[in-house]
Amino acid sequence: MLERQDILDVCPDMTVLADEPMRRHTSFAIGGPADLMALPGSPAALAALLALARRRETPVLLMGNGTNLLVSDQGVRGLVVKTHSGLAGLRRSGEREIVAGCGVLLSALASAAARWGLSGLAFAHGIPGTVGGAVCMNAGAYDGEMSRVVRRTSYVNAAGQFGVLAGPAHAFSYRHSFFTDHGGSFALEITLTLTPGDPDAIRAETEALNARRRAAQPLDLPSAGSVFKRPLGGHAAPLIEACGLKGARVGGAAVSDKHAGFIVNSGGATCEDVRRLIEQIQTRVRAETGVQLEPEIGLVGDFGAGAPA
Repeated sequence: MLERQDILDVCPDMTVLADEPMRRHTSFAIGGPADLMALPGSPAALAALLALARRRETPVLLMGNGTNLLVSDQGVRGLVVKTHSGLAGLRRSGEREIVAGCGVLLSALASAAARWGLSGLAFAHGIPGTVGGAVCMNAGAYDGEMSRVVRRTSYVNAAGQFGVLAGPAHAFSYRHSFFTDHGGSFALEITLTLTPGDPDAIRAETEALNARRRAAQPLDLPSAGSVFKRPLGGHAAPLIEACGLKGARVGGAAVSDKHAGFIVNSGGATCEDVRRLIEQIQTRVRAETGVQLEPEIGLVGDFGAGAPA
């Protein structure tokens, strides 16, 4: 297993934290300590780090801004690699393209596109994650999704080797991509192709979507966004609400009174609270509607036999 000094011997300028509480790095504000957390500042540093972890047989969790993660109260064994603080370059390339590092926040990407008069990313402005995470999960909202704008992605695999995806090679589908099938690979730099438009009109569209989001979602409490994927032919929130689960609680975790698709940390929630509430929702919805809800959030850590599937 890796030690902090092992990383610094290879990457002396890298920030490396030991026993770092994951609650500081997740939008849920939940999670025990990571054995090690490293913040690489370049693709080369990330590749060297992954190759070192592979040689030392150390498990690796790659994360962006931690907005779609539920982390175990026991924390994360091995190495957590966080890209949000580095790998955040952003530039225009030609008339219709933007090139973004994986650590760029989607809000920053969408704002830059609007300034440059490029439309197609208004849907992404209110999604709190990074570009890399959004590509991995093919993030989307309000009839937009990353698959419609991503043209090319450079990536690194678990062995520290670089590769490139173009077009259909991304294997995009609903909350799915090449990266969900290749867990050891991570997007590095993403090229997006957009449509020229009027900056004022783009900003107006963005604000209209953000107003809809503020009106519908519990943005004032820690959460990881929508907990469940859309079931076939519908949405999870109406099913949860129809089963009388709005406001249901386990410890500090609660089904939002504002949007039944969200579980919020109302104060002091633990991972176990959220996990048990997820199980209760799945059980009730399955019993009353026959629909099996599948979590959309990433579950990190040892959750035991009762973990949501």
